[in-house]
Amino acid sequence: MDRTILPNGHEKESPDARTSFSKLADRSEITLVYVTGRHKELIEQAINEYHLPIPDFAVADVGSTIYNITDNRWETNIKWHEAIAPDWQGKQRAELLELLHDHPELELQEHEKQGKFKLSYYTPENINLEALLDEIRNRFKEKSILASFIWSIDDMTHQGLLDILPRSANKLHAIRFLMEQLDFDESNTVFAGDSGNDMEVFVSTIKSVVVGNATDKVKQAALLQARSASNDNRLFIATENYASGITEGFKHYFPDF
Repeated sequence: MDRTILPNGHEKESPDARTSFSKLADRSEITLVYVTGRHKELIEQAINEYHLPIPDFAVADVGSTIYNITDNRWETNIKWHEAIAPDWQGKQRAELLELLHDHPELELQEHEKQGKFKLSYYTPENINLEALLDEIRNRFKEKSILASFIWSIDDMTHQGLLDILPRSANKLHAIRFLMEQLDFDESNTVFAGDSGNDMEVFVSTIKSVVVGNATDKVKQAALLQARSASNDNRLFIATENYASGITEGFKHYFPDF
């Protein structure tokens, strides 16, 4: 969502970008999914603030939760939780909290930023990330816990942000899970994104769009890795920003639509 459909980056948004996107999303043939690190309340806030169409599904909490949305009712997709739960050996978030409660450089984020299968911390901006993750992995290894770690820096607060998820709770797996549930395949699925967190999808066999406002570094890395995987025919670099980039990419893949 952020800096892909939401025009909350430095680049300007094209006139009527979201209006055109909404018209596309309103088509009966379209199933709309928002894939985001945001939790449910922040997704709803963005929908209201930016006048976005309500999606049919939302992959939220950095891929650890999927919501089925019907008549604006948000229901957790239990089958997704069942699919990723084995990575944590049946343990709940509270049990992982206990394994890390004594680490001095980990500060638990607010309650609303946590999830059933998402454990989120603040860290110092200049932390030795490699050493931190090695220590966490060692603690988890003793309990046979399989986890993935997503670390970034909040540009506003200059704090490190660490999300701990089941290893299989990632964007690509979540998208493929929904495709299978909805009987979609790679011929009729398009993903759009703007950041390095989207790279696993950009370089996959799923048709993908890098919106124009993505950094040159992300564009170049996506092209290089997609070519290396022989999937560059399934990657489109848009010239338009944000929602306009999404519709530009959609037109590229489906010119007759």
